[in-house]
Amino acid sequence: MVSHVSTVAFQGVEAVPVEVQVMVAPGKMGMQIVGLADKAVAESRERVQAALHASGLSMPPKKVTINLAPADLPKEGSHYDLPIALGLMAALGAIPGDSLAGYVVLGELSLDGTVAAVNGVLPAAIGANAMGRGLICPHACGAEAAWASADLDILAPRSLIALANHFKGSQVMSRPEPALGPPPVRLPDLADIKGQEGAKRVLEVAAAGGHNLLMNGPPGAGKSMLAQRLPSILPPLSPRELLEVSMIASIAGELAEGKLTDQRPFRAPHHSASMAAIVGGGLKARPGEASLAHHGVLFLDELPEFTPQVLDSLRQPLETAECVIARANHRVSYPARIQLVAAMNPCRCGMAGEPGHRCRRGPRCQTDYQARISGPLLDRIDLRVDVPAVSASDLIGGGGRSEPSAVVAERVSRARAMQQERYTVLGLPAWTTNASCSAAMIEDVVTLDAPCTALIREASEKLGFSARAYHRVLKVARTLADLDGAGDVTRTHLAEAISYRVAGTVRAEAA
Repeated sequence: MVSHVSTVAFQGVEAVPVEVQVMVAPGKMGMQIVGLADKAVAESRERVQAALHASGLSMPPKKVTINLAPADLPKEGSHYDLPIALGLMAALGAIPGDSLAGYVVLGELSLDGTVAAVNGVLPAAIGANAMGRGLICPHACGAEAAWASADLDILAPRSLIALANHFKGSQVMSRPEPALGPPPVRLPDLADIKGQEGAKRVLEVAAAGGHNLLMNGPPGAGKSMLAQRLPSILPPLSPRELLEVSMIASIAGELAEGKLTDQRPFRAPHHSASMAAIVGGGLKARPGEASLAHHGVLFLDELPEFTPQVLDSLRQPLETAECVIARANHRVSYPARIQLVAAMNPCRCGMAGEPGHRCRRGPRCQTDYQARISGPLLDRIDLRVDVPAVSASDLIGGGGRSEPSAVVAERVSRARAMQQERYTVLGLPAWTTNASCSAAMIEDVVTLDAPCTALIREASEKLGFSARAYHRVLKVARTLADLDGAGDVTRTHLAEAISYRVAGTVRAEAA
């Protein structure tokens, strides 16, 4: 007799259908798993046998063969335990075989028969809903799966016995409810920062248009404080963005108790992070920090301290909004629509250009330090700002608290609403911002009059703008006009955008 149970394998955030085929036939007693199973799947043999024994079922004195089809698709992870166990129970007659036909099953088994949580339940639930099936998943992941669809049939058992009793009708399980994470602790507020009005203005522009930002200044000037307050002025995630972000977090195992939150991701990896940690990869091609920051902020503090190879690996994700991990036997793609925010010191000693300070190594200290950042990566950064040191007198004098984040967030929200209305009419997704629209599109939405055309032509010739730099200046100018509520980009907006392009620029000889 052969029983069939549906489950999934994960390729990036996509759930690929897999069929678990269980056959019990005469022969030497034992269990064999075939179908390109990795070590975790092969070890499920012992977990399944122990869980069945704890649930009051014994293995038949026959040969058990388990095939994971399609056989040429690599199978990774412990979530195959539950479908294998249910397929075996159906083959033994412990549960009705046809009761599993309408479900996709995943879950890890403990030795006592309980069902443990696994990663990737949300993508699996979305995939099951697309296939017109229900979902059987661990109880701890039920709240996560419930977000896929209000009509999705979900069973979230605590143990094999509970699931068997449900199919027999003696213990009916209720559908889990979607759960939101607790409200975030009060985010750091811009009002805490004294001075740095110019840097706050650039931070607001970056939030309004989704632009990449580089802050250059001496140690202790407040660069990290400014970056940490960016989430407080960003709009919350839309429902579609929330699902996309949560799917990646689910694959990475970072959804606490299956609860989702509409707060935008803010990832700040240490500068010792490897390329696989930033863009994804490793043994099982897991998502990296860039993908975990999808629809949010990737903050790189001490930017030149990252290895040049790691920094240059971000060049493609910044352009294509995805991280592609290619291996000899498979190819995985994770979305990575990120806003890059970086902070750096002007030189290794950190005080180059500051009044009263002089590098012992002279200009070479600054040149060598900044040369660690490649020109192509800098070309992808829209906004650059110098963050000067704040004197003790500024801190002591105070002058009262500055503008709070709530006020700035309102202006950012109005600018984002203008962009959403503009690009939705043009047939683009609702999450499209000025920074993410194409070069052809920005030329259509930014109409330059004669004075603006003359200004951008002169700036391009004198500063040597690339084609990418030219279009990114237009995008920033469009954002500045949106913040002002203006329909057209004026010469003032364009001049301010050009100033952000050249401020804090790494020396040409260093690039």
